[in-house]
Amino acid sequence: MIVYNLMCEHQHLFEGWFTSAEDYDRQIAQKLLTCPVCSSQQISKQLSAPRLNLAQSETIQESAQQLVQAEMLRLMRQWVDKTEDVGERFAEEARRIHYQEAPERGIRGVASREEARALLEEGIEVMPLPIAEMAKQKLQ
Repeated sequence: MIVYNLMCEHQHLFEGWFTSAEDYDRQIAQKLLTCPVCSSQQISKQLSAPRLNLAQSETIQESAQQLVQAEMLRLMRQWVDKTEDVGERFAEEARRIHYQEAPERGIRGVASREEARALLEEGIEVMPLPIAEMAKQKLQ
């Protein structure tokens, strides 16, 4: 088993485990390798040191953190794909949907703290998420 440190075009680092160097080359050639964070297929090998299992718990913890990050990004991408960006009109559009003046759908946008508080006081469910900039960039 060969373990390579890999990196995608967006500088996401991850490990790849292969049965041989030829196995790695074959998977790259057939575009079977993808970044677990952003799904990019532009993968390159990074410098790797021989693996010694002296700090296995640290490696496991780092791997778990990378998996959590990848899952969070997957969920955020899914949320962005399934919602409409209404931008600065968020509070207004949320009210229109709540009072059935506009079609019901998932929306996202920007609201001040005061606007969000007012929506909650009116019984309009909102969830502040600190990812507005990521949503604009389609979580790349």
